[in-house]
Amino acid sequence: MNNNKKQAKKIGFPIILMLAGIGISILLIFFFTKIAEEILEQEVHAFDTTIIDFLKSIESSILDQIMIFVTELGSVWFLALCSVISIITLWFKYNDKWGILLFIIGIGGGGLLTKLLKYYYERGRPSINPEIDAIGYSFPSGHSMGSLIFYGFVTYFIVRSGTKRPMKWMTILVAGILVLLIGITRIYLGAHFPSDVLAGHLAGAIWLILSILSLEWVEWQSGNSIRPIKEVRRFLKHHFEKG
Repeated sequence: MNNNKKQAKKIGFPIILMLAGIGISILLIFFFTKIAEEILEQEVHAFDTTIIDFLKSIESSILDQIMIFVTELGSVWFLALCSVISIITLWFKYNDKWGILLFIIGIGGGGLLTKLLKYYYERGRPSINPEIDAIGYSFPSGHSMGSLIFYGFVTYFIVRSGTKRPMKWMTILVAGILVLLIGITRIYLGAHFPSDVLAGHLAGAIWLILSILSLEWVEWQSGNSIRPIKEVRRFLKHHFEKG
């Protein structure tokens, strides 16, 4: 009986982590579908117009150049280059094979998901400008989704590493601000509607959470002799018997 309790406690935190992540993902999926439904019904026009009008009111030549620079930090070529560097670092510095695999799935799968969503909703862009990657369909924003997945994944790797705590918090803050700014640049430059950016962030967060949860589960399972399905049943049985 004592052994069962120890096993239940050992698997308890991973299960709670998984359930919390899945719960958050379901909530984000709900918000994403609500936005998508309202776009199809043209109910987000006021929201989009208000933000676009505000950004137009602060336009300047200097701000234009800043926005063009920042938006490149979320471009396909830049994230692809940084992804290669990240994979090399994970391989030679940490020998993290599972991390590399799930990182590739996260980045690659996120890109594929973006394309599928764009072709499904077929929303036109506010303007077409190949120089800032503003071609094709608009919903959701690929820059917003891709940057959240990439910078979110890199932040996750740094946070779980041996880096000092102040640096971890700084990474979280910088990554969060950068993802937000990249989204804003897409609106400012006329490449996306605000609702495209918001949906991109939501879809990116969903995919990022699921990718990280998958990585955590695989690494936890590979580092333990516990059989997940069997122990999940045992954990739930122990929990309800205690309750």
